[in-house]
Amino acid sequence: MLDDTDRRLLRQLQNDPTASTAALAARSGVSAQLATRRLDRLRRDGVLRGQRARIDWRALGYSVEVSLRFTLDKAAPRAFDEFIAAAREVPEVIEIQTFLGRVDVRLSVIARDLEHYHRLYRQRIVTLPHISDVEALMQIATLKTDERLPL
Repeated sequence: MLDDTDRRLLRQLQNDPTASTAALAARSGVSAQLATRRLDRLRRDGVLRGQRARIDWRALGYSVEVSLRFTLDKAAPRAFDEFIAAAREVPEVIEIQTFLGRVDVRLSVIARDLEHYHRLYRQRIVTLPHISDVEALMQIATLKTDERLPL
């Protein structure tokens, strides 16, 4: 599926997502025209799904991150769909993951401070539908976060 040229281009793009196609081509040892064709193909094939801005929410005044693990009442046929739809409506929920096992859903929630988190938890989180159990884990530090793949 991917050859060495594709991998070199993707490595360079991961290292500097703001680089121009000409710069990526030069660093990858290919022509700009070939780089353009390859990157277009990778986008078309769904390998390269886009680029995005990573904003440090701490710089915007959010100092608390909590990981909430939910077990849902699965007796309701649409429990997952209704819970996830409602969770998407909470702006402070920055990530939603579903699991197989004891935990059904995990939400990453950010808040400005503990008081803000307390209000958010009582007014928006515990009112989400179909909650059977919830466990909160307050994040102390992020030791590694890296989306680069070993290409």
